[in-house]
Amino acid sequence: MVQIPNTPPSASPAPRSVPTSADVARLAGVSRATVSYVLNNTSAVRISEPTRRRVHEAARELGYVPHAAARSLRAGHSRMVLMPAPAIPIGPLYGRFINELQWALGRLDYTVVQYGTVAVQGDEAARAWAELRPVAVIVPGAGLGPQGVTVLKRSGARAVVTLGPASVEGAHALLMDQAAVGHAAAAHLHSRGRRRIGVVVPEEAGLETFSRPRLDGARDALRGTGAAITELPLAYTEEAAARLAARWGDLGLDAVFTYNDEYAMLLMSALQDTGVRIPEDTAVIGADDLMLGRLLRPRLSTVHIELPSGRDLAALVDRAVRNPGAAPETHRVLGASVVPREST
Repeated sequence: MVQIPNTPPSASPAPRSVPTSADVARLAGVSRATVSYVLNNTSAVRISEPTRRRVHEAARELGYVPHAAARSLRAGHSRMVLMPAPAIPIGPLYGRFINELQWALGRLDYTVVQYGTVAVQGDEAARAWAELRPVAVIVPGAGLGPQGVTVLKRSGARAVVTLGPASVEGAHALLMDQAAVGHAAAAHLHSRGRRRIGVVVPEEAGLETFSRPRLDGARDALRGTGAAITELPLAYTEEAAARLAARWGDLGLDAVFTYNDEYAMLLMSALQDTGVRIPEDTAVIGADDLMLGRLLRPRLSTVHIELPSGRDLAALVDRAVRNPGAAPETHRVLGASVVPREST
């Protein structure tokens, strides 16, 4: 039998201590107060640029970052802006807006956190958000009520901003009139001589916040003209588009507003596969003015949607955080204009 000598286990390396602001101060040759002023971007105290550089270089060398919770205690509030993660897939247009908003809030020294609330909605979701003690909450879509706004404010939120079709008591509101999108699309088709117009209504859950007002706007645009609107439920699948295209002749439509450019691509391909000529047999218009619409053949007419500026929304959040007692602001921010191309 081979004897294996007893050897003491190798000692584990001692865990590295977490660097502190005192370590940064020693390395940079400044006081801890100066480190705090520099790393927290305090504007009330004047710090020379060479000193700022020394502090930042020392912090990078040591791997030091300020403690968010401690900073929140000193300030009396966090710098967290919470945004509920959308329960539906977001398109490129909304994605660009969110990226600009996050960049603009970051420039103002806020941290943006997206919170998933698939299982809860409305005021119940507001209680879950409040547990994180955000300084501001930006809520896209409908669902949050006055009670939810109250819960958030009592938990320390200085600003609650809603993006949707209607304002909520106690919250700042960016009103986004989706009906204007459908109104512009239907009015354009009518001006092209189309009188039997279909409007695609996506079957995907959550999109009704956008699709129903767009349908209502299209109906409003054609009221009293003698033109007819046909509602067209459609799932975002090739199979569903093929089934709709197969009965297109029976529907007798000479135009369609496809809700957005992505549904336009889906339905146009299915219609063309069945021999429907665009725009000769059926005119097609989408919305969002995406690049893909310019790549389709024929090129897709669309409704260009002007979303609010991410910089402007970030500035609104910052104003509300600094002055939480101010009256809520309400802004109408969504613009809609037709971009005519070959498909109509």
